Amino acid sequence: MAKKKEIDIIARNKKARHDFYIEETYEAGIKLKGTEIKSIRNHKVNLKDSFALVRNGEVYLHNMHISPYKEGNRYNHRPERRRKLLLHKNEIRKLIGYTTQKGYTLVPLTLYLKKNICKVELAVAKGKQQHDKRRDIAKKTAKREMEKAFRRRQKGDI
Repeated sequence: MAKKKEIDIIARNKKARHDFYIEETYEAGIKLKGTEIKSIRNHKVNLKDSFALVRNGEVYLHNMHISPYKEGNRYNHRPERRRKLLLHKNEIRKLIGYTTQKGYTLVPLTLYLKKNICKVELAVAKGKQQHDKRRDIAKKTAKREMEKAFRRRQKGDI
């Protein structure tokens, strides 16, 4: 009998690691409606411009786009509605401490299903400046070139 995957990654925020320094990550559940979870299982999600805010001791995820479920008819949800994140109180207190500092924000990195429960990997992040982004790209390119040269040398092409 085939073993079922435990984690099914639904969506990744690829720009988050490019635009931010990631300080700390948390795993949070999401409060969803029925048609939303069906759309998520169909991989109809976009985390591109989403962010999280702490309001009145609760954490909310904004601008996460979940496409309307095709068979949802009148019970469908609004695609970019605000969604509550489920975290422990001590984690929320830590997030409040981080977000009150200047320059820190909460950014979702990945959305995944873990044992059929939808979870978000939420990161405490600090924004990068343009010259930091260019330096990271240059480092990545240099590393790729070194690995390519090393592979060629191993094969005996040089």
